[in-house]
Amino acid sequence: MSGLDYLAEELEQLKREGRYRLPAVWESGSDVWMELDGRRVLQLSSNNYLGFANHPDLKRAAADAVYRYGAGSGSVRTIAGTLEIHDELERELAAFKGTEAALVFQSGFTTNLGVFSTLLQDGDVVISDELNHASIIDGIRLSKAARKIYRHKDMNALEDVLRASGQYRKRFIVTDGVFSMDGDIAPLPAIVELAERYDAIVCVDDAHASGVLGRNGKGSTDHFNLHGRVHIQIGTLSKAIGVVGGYAAGSQALKEVLIHKARPFLFSTSHPPSVAASCLEAIRVLRGSSELVERMWSHAHGFRKALIQAGFDTGASETPIIPIIIGDAAATMHFSSRLLEEGVFAQGIVFPTVAADKGRIRMIITAAHSQDDLDFALEALKKVGRETGLIS
Repeated sequence: MSGLDYLAEELEQLKREGRYRLPAVWESGSDVWMELDGRRVLQLSSNNYLGFANHPDLKRAAADAVYRYGAGSGSVRTIAGTLEIHDELERELAAFKGTEAALVFQSGFTTNLGVFSTLLQDGDVVISDELNHASIIDGIRLSKAARKIYRHKDMNALEDVLRASGQYRKRFIVTDGVFSMDGDIAPLPAIVELAERYDAIVCVDDAHASGVLGRNGKGSTDHFNLHGRVHIQIGTLSKAIGVVGGYAAGSQALKEVLIHKARPFLFSTSHPPSVAASCLEAIRVLRGSSELVERMWSHAHGFRKALIQAGFDTGASETPIIPIIIGDAAATMHFSSRLLEEGVFAQGIVFPTVAADKGRIRMIITAAHSQDDLDFALEALKKVGRETGLIS
């Protein structure tokens, strides 16, 4: 039987290009040190910025919610109704983000699919940074709006597109708050100023900015003090928040339109109550203290400085996302494999996630790492860097 036999050749091609790798299967829960094939390995690839995935308060909140509400929520919220824990999460999330309302989706990816496929209509134009996340790109593809791309963080290019887009009914500008592969921050104040000049709507995806930028991790809008000037804040509950899910924060009207029309919301069962409860607890921990956010930033600044002093190219990084740019896909994956042999898990990222000549080891430095952990990682990186000729 032939059928899908052609897929085997696709896999062989990935192997020839040095891009083939299946996900690691961990024998322990998400933490700084994890069990892999019977050995302890330092985790440097997790999005668990603040250590919330294993935070005792979040685990306790999840367990309590299971006993109070059960294991699952039962159905789609528009059919069976909303449990109070989901409603409470959205109210506190909106207050945290400084918006009138918020709506939680099953993931950050489905949030972008739902928001853009709902709001963008025939006769509109969406203007997107060229390095925006794949979920933004796919959400835009599901819409009937015209699409324009501007060079990464190039405000002159953005203004050129805006100036040439006066014929459209609505103009949407979409940007990541923090770009996930390079760790650089969007110039949100300049974007907002251009949007106000050309009567455009601003949407920022704070997947890697929520819990990272702003006071107590409130995100890029708070970081730049742009409250009331950013129309839609999208984010995830799966990274710094430590659990799973996504959200769109903005006006009450935005929330109610998405409830009525966003297909990922309309046709997906809501999160288990334990997920909503642990997300809610994460927001409360963040609102109560900035200690974890400050510790994460201190670790990130020190580690990036040490990498640069060692001779590594960390690209445009200015956040706890710190890449080491290598280039060739096979060389990148070999570097990652050697690090694992040294006890450090730092995933290689290659095409199509990044450009073919921009393969990199992408690391995320967290509040949960200790200085000893980071020293251990640095020595492993320098050893493999010298061995492979990446540094002298």
